[in-house]
Amino acid sequence: MPKLKLGVLISGRGSNLQAIIEAASDPGFPAEVAVVISNRPDAYGLQRATAAGIPSRLIDHTAYGAKADFEAVLSKALDEAEVDLVCLAGFMRLLSRAFVERRSDRIINIHPSLLPAFKGLHTHQRALDARVAETGCTVHYVTPGMDEGRTILQKRLAILPGDTPDSLAERLLPLEHAAYVEAIQVLAGTLPG
Repeated sequence: MPKLKLGVLISGRGSNLQAIIEAASDPGFPAEVAVVISNRPDAYGLQRATAAGIPSRLIDHTAYGAKADFEAVLSKALDEAEVDLVCLAGFMRLLSRAFVERRSDRIINIHPSLLPAFKGLHTHQRALDARVAETGCTVHYVTPGMDEGRTILQKRLAILPGDTPDSLAERLLPLEHAAYVEAIQVLAGTLPG
């Protein structure tokens, strides 16, 4: 059975990318990373891709005068790699409606909260400020609205006395890695490769 081809978009260290790379190294995993693309030249995730022998590209958004020009080059790179599913893994750019709608239900993201709670940035501090009992992460479809797409799956984490934004982020990271890999497995059963 053909494997789902993933295009992973990153902006930073690429820890979720690494979890996907490690999962995909298992011959039984239903997906493979076809290309890793960063919009930032200093993204450590590019080194992770190189170390794993995965094709990678730098498409620096600051080199383009208009968002549409950046996205046209990004779209071409994904098309050239014959990507079936785009995985945003710490990709810190909002994608346009045109880009998202062209790949409807073919772009997913992970967010460090139990959506719809705490959309956007500073999720851990906001969860602590709200004094909620638990937090978690959500893998969801990307839509034109920020963190508004349908949930694919969530993982929950209890907030402990004395937790800080940093301690929450650290404890949540392994759950994020597991959630992203699990979501790809779920989608590989529903999307044609």
